[in-house]
Amino acid sequence: MKDALQAAPRKGSRLSSIGIWTALIGVILAGLSGVGARAGFLSPFQSMGAYALGSLLLLIALVTAGLGLLRSAGTAGTASAPATWLALLAGLAVTANNGMVMAQARGAPGIHDITTDTDNPPAFVAVVPLRQVDAQNPPEYAGPGSGPEAAAAQKLAFPDLQPLFVSQPPNVVFAAARDVVAEKGWTLVDASESEGRIEATAETGWVRFKDDVVIRIQPGRDQTRVDVRSKSRVGRGDMGVNARRVRDFLTSLQARLDR
Repeated sequence: MKDALQAAPRKGSRLSSIGIWTALIGVILAGLSGVGARAGFLSPFQSMGAYALGSLLLLIALVTAGLGLLRSAGTAGTASAPATWLALLAGLAVTANNGMVMAQARGAPGIHDITTDTDNPPAFVAVVPLRQVDAQNPPEYAGPGSGPEAAAAQKLAFPDLQPLFVSQPPNVVFAAARDVVAEKGWTLVDASESEGRIEATAETGWVRFKDDVVIRIQPGRDQTRVDVRSKSRVGRGDMGVNARRVRDFLTSLQARLDR
């Protein structure tokens, strides 16, 4: 009887402890991936690898901490109950976030070059020397992940990505486009009103992959036409990031011009 009473509190202790430690290491790796990318001592791919490993450990923490709490009726046995609950919540939060990201990327084709004009894409000019430093993907609209292959895949996956036509004159649209670039937190590379061209570099939120954007503003008979192109510097696919960026920019620009 005495042995049974002593053993009861130990139920779930080992699983809870595993959950605590795997969550701790997972949080450290996930945090390090973001800090390393921002500080520059981890490349985007290294940062992504650290985040992926951290996410895996947090998924394990979610399962083990959950089972430990289940077996111990919420007490975590001889392990720390608050720490076990924190491990469970950390694992749940990161796993849920990753699930939402994957859901957003579902159905995205394996391309990395998105434009509202696949027949005559806006060309990079000032960004080209920057891409020569750390870009695997060439600035031209050609090759795997871009060019005719990308154009066909884009039209199938993102048929809504079309040029924006507005009634305001080009100088007004140009100024508004520059303001939107600043609002997005992109790094402005060049802005030539005479050429109707704005170039900027955007970075993905956590691991800091760099994508380049060029905006082309052309006068028409009655309307001004705006085309946007967003291209990743590295990687074959982009999980739909460039398409969302183009769509979001055009929506923001239209909203600003409608004020």
